[in-house]
Amino acid sequence: MTNIVRISRPRFWLYLFGPYLVGLAAGASSRSDLLRFDSILFGLYFFLPANLLVYGVNDIFDFETDRLNPKKVEYEMLVQPETHRALWIWIAVLNLPFIAAVIILAGGSLPTLAAFLLVAIFYSAPPVRAKQIPFLDSLFNILYILPGVFAFQMLTGNLPPLGVIVAAAFWTAAMHAYSAIPDIEADRAASVATIATLLGKTGTLTFCLGAFVAAAIFAHPYLGFVATVLCLVYVSMIAVSIAGEKNDHVFAVYKYFPLINAGAGLALFWFVAISNLL
Repeated sequence: MTNIVRISRPRFWLYLFGPYLVGLAAGASSRSDLLRFDSILFGLYFFLPANLLVYGVNDIFDFETDRLNPKKVEYEMLVQPETHRALWIWIAVLNLPFIAAVIILAGGSLPTLAAFLLVAIFYSAPPVRAKQIPFLDSLFNILYILPGVFAFQMLTGNLPPLGVIVAAAFWTAAMHAYSAIPDIEADRAASVATIATLLGKTGTLTFCLGAFVAAAIFAHPYLGFVATVLCLVYVSMIAVSIAGEKNDHVFAVYKYFPLINAGAGLALFWFVAISNLL
């Protein structure tokens, strides 16, 4: 069980759980909506089981690349092939009950959950394996906003405004592209094409900069000055990363990425909650 938790990447749990909370805050008509049984139940899903799905499937299909990547040994966990069958079982055991619960309790949000499952699986798995198709790899990271779409749809019966979805898609694309930079050398050694291997360090950072700015522009009608402040945080991160000459410098900044995202997500949650519920 300890390895299952490690594979689910606890430092990244907020990447799914955070958007879910923001979606709840945006869709709630009263504070009691945040404490509904279904709100709490599916919050638990997007905390550990969904993360195990995303990162477990990734580890299973990325072994040939991961074994060449020092980051997987020193910073994460290399999942050996002989453990893959057991990992599939854990993924099924922890995910299937929640999928059944969505069918029973939140059927209107089932299409969004289905989209999440498909994108999460086929980002890494064939026949799509989007992670090996530059630009599509970043686009598929829209999976990280789908918990928020799910929560909003569960409470309101509607999808969030298109502008919000576009803004979030730009942000997740930038987040993915940035995280791919430390893997450039390992991916090239394994003949894996990604947005970062195609554009290189400087080109990818430029793409990230443009995507973060675009996210702020699309988010501004809904978040106002908060969109500008968050944009400045990420632009500063890109500027620091550009200052370094090697990919290792980006990795040094990348280690703080979860903290930066957690802080941004917390600020976003409280802004949305206060604006919508008070």
